[in-house]
Amino acid sequence: MYEAKSKEIVLRRVREALAKSAPFLPPTPDFTSPLHPPVPVEDMSVVFAENFIKNAGVFVYCEHEEDFFDQLYVYKKEQNLQHLCIWEPNLQNIVHQAGIDFTADEEGFVQSIDAGLTTCEALITRTGSILVSSANAGGRRLSVYPPTHLVVAKASQLVPDIKDGLQRVRDKYKENFPSMVSLVSGPSRTADIEKTLVMGAHGPKQLVLFLIDDLPH
Repeated sequence: MYEAKSKEIVLRRVREALAKSAPFLPPTPDFTSPLHPPVPVEDMSVVFAENFIKNAGVFVYCEHEEDFFDQLYVYKKEQNLQHLCIWEPNLQNIVHQAGIDFTADEEGFVQSIDAGLTTCEALITRTGSILVSSANAGGRRLSVYPPTHLVVAKASQLVPDIKDGLQRVRDKYKENFPSMVSLVSGPSRTADIEKTLVMGAHGPKQLVLFLIDDLPH
């Protein structure tokens, strides 16, 4: 008798629930829409610089290419960088014409090089990261082994997000996509041991970006 009554109560509640209008269902999210608000093109260099500095990077603004040569010369002198290594031919040519000393060969560079200067594929505004690949003459090593990694880039290489940087690499290399693509977000660091932050644990202790402003004003 009690079981039958309980069953009747359950069935009545089910019928009452079915008689009610369907609850409001939220719309299906648009997974193609961006997660973050867009950054205006004219503000990308400022936003990138802020995020880059938050990652403990050293940001050097250059008004033009000649200003980059001056800034590089001063930085090299102030930091007492005796052995600056450059492997990219185009970069070697312009730095040589500027009268700045550097090492072009690979012999003994792990033991004696103070810094390596490379270009990059793109600058990721949202994360303040530098997108590098193995496609340039610096390969995988020049951005990892020297204690200081110097990067020269142009403001036209700024992109909003990581996907935009990867698309730029795809468009540039097509079917010859580089074997290594990496995001560099500040100097190498770790806090694995006793939660003490150590800089330069698995790579450069310092990351320096010289950003040449090549955008129209």
